[in-house]
Amino acid sequence: MNKKSLGWVLVLTAFSAAAVAWWYQGQHDRLPPSVLKSNGRLEVERIEISAKYPGRITEIAVHEGDEVKAGDLIAQQDLTEILAQRMAAEAARQRASQAIARAQAETDAHKVQARLAQLELDHTAHLRQSNLVSSAEVERRQAQRDGEQAGVRAATAAIGEATAARSEAEAQIQRINAVIADMSLRTPVSGRVEYRVVEPGSILPSGGRVATLLNTSDVHMTVFLPTSVVGRLKVGDDARIVLDALPDYTFPAQISFVAAEAQFTPKYVETSVERDKLVYRLKLKIPKEVAHQFTPYVKAGLTGNGYVRTEPTATWPQRLTIKLPELEKATAQ
Repeated sequence: MNKKSLGWVLVLTAFSAAAVAWWYQGQHDRLPPSVLKSNGRLEVERIEISAKYPGRITEIAVHEGDEVKAGDLIAQQDLTEILAQRMAAEAARQRASQAIARAQAETDAHKVQARLAQLELDHTAHLRQSNLVSSAEVERRQAQRDGEQAGVRAATAAIGEATAARSEAEAQIQRINAVIADMSLRTPVSGRVEYRVVEPGSILPSGGRVATLLNTSDVHMTVFLPTSVVGRLKVGDDARIVLDALPDYTFPAQISFVAAEAQFTPKYVETSVERDKLVYRLKLKIPKEVAHQFTPYVKAGLTGNGYVRTEPTATWPQRLTIKLPELEKATAQ
């Protein structure tokens, strides 16, 4: 075989190999009619950590990219003024408690005096029957008895007033304690700090934002599908997500949202039929336990493809079988 013939053989061999590879790739990418694909981006629920009350920030406990758990401290506001208010409320409570004790003692004393006055009145009334005392003396004893009974009522009212004052002070202390707790800004869920907006020393108004938190347990991909398909889908149906950055892995998902109205196809969306003008927006949500386990891989904006089935009983193709990264590697990264 001469060199020219050998060259043609090599060219034909390379062409054949390329054709076989192209055919294999086409077969690999081909989906059954019941499975549809749409491109999308990962979206992670964002939570704004904001100050409920105005004040100065004395401490920022996190940095951008930090992983946090529910209840972790994000920032601390200056408590000097509010602690002084609590001390004043505690002093008011103490005064009210002392007023209660004093009024109770006065009530007991007036009750004793009222009983004694009643005994003297009864004795004087008996003497009056024997004409041993005048009517004026009986009236004097009766007025003395009535005065002591009025003293009992006044002292009892003072107990109620002091008790109300103590309850008011205790309510004020509870309110201040709630304010103090709210001035320690904590994360409501586990996640990742996306942005740290302020620095220590900043003075914030009510509602001022301190940081933005990504809830890495609430992850979904938004996709758009034509009207001819959406009618056969429902919330709760199984779905699959394959990320461009992790093409060898398939994440489980469920349809968690289907828009009530169709919209024009966004420019960045590639549909299987480009002439589709109206599409529905769907959310494919990754289960919380999976999203939480693979937090290092969860990054808002990652592109990929979402897959849905128009027939719930249809079998997923082999390449869309759930395959997750090794947890040890995910943790290491």
